[in-house]
Amino acid sequence: MDGHFADVLRGNADFAAGYSSAHLPGRAARGLAVVTCMDSRIAPLEMLGLVKGDAKILRNAGARVTEDVLRTLVLAVHLLEVDRVMIVAHTDCRMTKVTDDEVHVAIRETSGLDTRSLEFGAIADQRDVLARDVQRVRSSPYLPPDLPVLGGVYDLETGRLDILVTE
Repeated sequence: MDGHFADVLRGNADFAAGYSSAHLPGRAARGLAVVTCMDSRIAPLEMLGLVKGDAKILRNAGARVTEDVLRTLVLAVHLLEVDRVMIVAHTDCRMTKVTDDEVHVAIRETSGLDTRSLEFGAIADQRDVLARDVQRVRSSPYLPPDLPVLGGVYDLETGRLDILVTE
């Protein structure tokens, strides 16, 4: 076993020994797609009272609706029975505490890499960015115009979801 990954490979062996989800279909049983942050403090299914197989979960830094998220939502809606979308940001998100320029400088200082060709999607105003990302999904020409989309912020202190952008 690779030394750098031995812990997670052992964990997978334990998981596989009791694996019982082979029967689940690839579609979203509850018709839901959730776009949320990659923050490891977020458990998307549990946060919404869902179980494995209920929803498609898309994660990235800041819960941003990127081109890749839109591509994935198009596939989920047209091929995997998704008929509603939630965009869920969260409190204490690192992406709300920096600018892209600050991220570029930090990476250059720690690694020497020049990342200026990348857009990190830092968030100056979480409510505004959330509203724009919801609108980006709603206005996609590849998604149904009546697709229900809402946006909220998950509070890491309370576990509550505050809906800021309604249908």
